[in-house]
Amino acid sequence: MQIGELAAATGLSRDALRFYEQRGLLTARRRGNGYRDYPPEAVEWLCYLRTAQSLGFTLSEIEAGMPLLQDPATSAGELRAALERKLADIDARIAGLAQLRAGLAQRLADPLDACPLRMPALELSAAA
Repeated sequence: MQIGELAAATGLSRDALRFYEQRGLLTARRRGNGYRDYPPEAVEWLCYLRTAQSLGFTLSEIEAGMPLLQDPATSAGELRAALERKLADIDARIAGLAQLRAGLAQRLADPLDACPLRMPALELSAAA
């Protein structure tokens, strides 16, 4: 399958396909005329890759877990564990953002004449 066919089948641009190939996430043979020749399973692989990205996995994480994605049917347990780790990471980030939000809301609740970035007297004595 040539790059244009793969682009049409996946909805990805040729540049994106070349980028994935450059990163080692996609492989193609070269024909005698220099054209890339992608295997038919590249379509499914790219769907897995894009799904992983949409679930918050970075390309580095996908690269590290690439063997898992190459045969998801036989590594469902490992994939599930990776998804559980990602979910725990997201939960931790949400908790951190909730703390940040509470701190900002508390600063905004102070009287308008007070500087919202000035540390309250209690915090100043604890920081010293």
